[in-house]
Amino acid sequence: MGDFLSNLTLGFGVALTPLNLGLAFLGCLVGTLIGVLPGVGPIATIAMLLPITFGLDPTGALIMLAGIYYGAQYGGSTTAILVNIPGEATSVVTALDGHQMARQGRAGVALGIAAIGSFFAGTVATLVIAALGAPLTRLALIFGPAEYFSLMVMGLVFAVVLARGSILKAIAMILVGVLLSTVGTDLETGEERMTFGLQFLVDGIDFAVLAMGIFGIAEILRNLDHTEHRDVVRQSIGRLLPNRDDFKQSYKPVLRGTFIGAVLGILPGNGAVLGPFASYTLEKKLARDPRRFGRGAIEGVAGPESANNAGAQTSFIPLLTLGIPPNAVMALMVGAMTIHGIVPGPQVMTRNPDLFWGMIASMWVGNLMLLVINLPMIGMWVRLLKVPYHLMFPAILMFCCIGIYSINSLPTDVMFIGLFGFVGYMLIKFGFEPAPMLLGFVLGKLMEENLRRALIISRGSMETFIDRPVSAGLLAVALILLVLALLPTVRKGRDEVFTE
Repeated sequence: MGDFLSNLTLGFGVALTPLNLGLAFLGCLVGTLIGVLPGVGPIATIAMLLPITFGLDPTGALIMLAGIYYGAQYGGSTTAILVNIPGEATSVVTALDGHQMARQGRAGVALGIAAIGSFFAGTVATLVIAALGAPLTRLALIFGPAEYFSLMVMGLVFAVVLARGSILKAIAMILVGVLLSTVGTDLETGEERMTFGLQFLVDGIDFAVLAMGIFGIAEILRNLDHTEHRDVVRQSIGRLLPNRDDFKQSYKPVLRGTFIGAVLGILPGNGAVLGPFASYTLEKKLARDPRRFGRGAIEGVAGPESANNAGAQTSFIPLLTLGIPPNAVMALMVGAMTIHGIVPGPQVMTRNPDLFWGMIASMWVGNLMLLVINLPMIGMWVRLLKVPYHLMFPAILMFCCIGIYSINSLPTDVMFIGLFGFVGYMLIKFGFEPAPMLLGFVLGKLMEENLRRALIISRGSMETFIDRPVSAGLLAVALILLVLALLPTVRKGRDEVFTE
C-alpha cells in the first residue's frame, strides 16, 4: 500500500507540472473537438498529430495523445445525443436512447449523465490501472522471447476475432501489416528486403506515414464519398444536472457499465469497443420494461457511456505493462513511444517511472478537465456541429501534408500518404477493416525480433515455444480462439452481434 501511494504521489508530481497540465488540457480539448465533429476519429487525429509530438518530451507527448483518445470518447457522445451521428465507433449505442431523450427536450440530462458516468468510470479505471500496473509488470518480467512471441500471436488472434466483418479478411489484413513491417534493412544481416532498389525504402516504411495515410487521408476520402444529413436537435438543451429520479435510475447501470468496460478494455484485439454494446444488452435484459429502450431510457445512456470510458482507459494496461497494443489507437501509442526511443513493455515502469505513473495520474486529471470542457461549452459544440464537412477537409488535408513533410523533409513521404490513403479507401470500399493491418505492422517487427531471439537461444529449435509452459498456454488459447471463430455456428452468431 505504501508503494502504491508513493507511486501515485510521483505520478501526480509529474502530471501537475504546468507543461503537462497544459498538454493534458490541449489533448482533452482537441479530443473533444474531434469526437464532436463527425468524420474525424481519434485514430486519424492521433496519426495526424504524431509529427507535433517530436518536439515534446516523451511523457508530455503521451499525456497529450492519451487526452485526445479519451477526450474523443466524451465528444462522440455529444454528437450521438444532439445529432444522432456517433462521432466515434463506441458512441453508436449512446445514439439509440440519447438522441430520443434530446428530442423529448432532455438533451441536457442525457449529456449530464453521460459526463458524470464517464468521469466516475474514468476514475475507477485509473485506480484499476494503478493497482494492476505493478503486479502485471512483475509478471511480465518473467517473460522471455518465446513468451513474448506467443503473447503477440494471441493478441493478433484476438484482433481477428473482435474485428468487424469477415474473419478471413481480418487475417489477410494482419498478414499484410506483418509483411509491410519487414520492408527495409534486415537488422541481423544488413541485407535489404523488399525495397525494389528504392533508396527511400531502405529504412523501412515510416510508421507515421502508414498511419496517416491509412487512417487520415482514407478517412477524408470516405467522408467525401457520402453526403451528410445532420439531424441537429431543435429543442432547447435544458438543465444539465440530472435530478434525484435520474440518479436513482442511473447509478446501477453506471456501476455495471464501469465493471464491464474495465474488464473488456484489458482484452487485446479492441475489446474496449465491445464494452458499450455489452452494457446496453445487459441493461435491456435487466430492465423491468425493455420496450423503453430505444425510446429515451436514461439507463441506455448511463451504462454504455461508463463502459465506453472505462474500456478506453483500461486498454492502456496491456500497452504499459506488456508492450502489446490492444487496438489501433494503442498501436499509434506504441509508434509514438518508439519514435521517442522508449521500448514499450515491462521495463517502462522500472526505467521510466516518471512516464508510467505520470501518465496514469494524468488520466484522472484529464477526466476532471473533460467535465469542465464538456458541460459549460455545450453551446459552442452545438454551433460547431453545423459546420459542413466540405469546408473542413481542405484544412485537414493541408495539415496532414505539412505534418508529414516536417518529420523527414521528404517529398516521397507526402506522396506515400496519398498512396496509402487511396489504398485505405479501397480497403474500406471492399469491406476490409484497416485497423488489424496497423496492429500487424506494429507487432510484426516485435514478433520477428522475439522469434529470432527465441530461436537463437534454443539453437534453432521450434520446440522452445511448446516446451515453455507459459508460451505453450498462450499459443493454445490463440489456437482455440481461432478454431472457435472459424466454426460456422460461432461465426454466424458473431456476425449477428456485429450487425445488431
